[in-house]
Amino acid sequence: MDFVHLVLRYLHLLGFAAVFGGWLVSWLSGRFNFNTAMLYGIAVQLATGIVLYGIVAAAGDANHAKLGVKFLLALLLAVMIAIPVWKKRDKVAAGHFWATGGLIAVTAGVAVFWQ
Repeated sequence: MDFVHLVLRYLHLLGFAAVFGGWLVSWLSGRFNFNTAMLYGIAVQLATGIVLYGIVAAAGDANHAKLGVKFLLALLLAVMIAIPVWKKRDKVAAGHFWATGGLIAVTAGVAVFWQ
């Protein structure tokens, strides 16, 4: 079971890399758009996060408040990313773009700093 947990955590981190990397590339190119890498990355993060929560909760040592906040932030990010991608928008509003980047940073901060 430890191997499965490690593989899921690895996939979860790859999902974060896709979301943050896609956002960073968009920012550095000056286009302010969202791409399918970000959409697939947040989908991977949601899926693996839910399974990881189930594994940790089954072991009995889950921080339900932290994981609930992380799920809520990831769900909000998914909506913020999915709608422009599905509507095939070439560019999103600057406020939407920067709010998404900030929410990506906050979500990573919750994961790292909330013990």
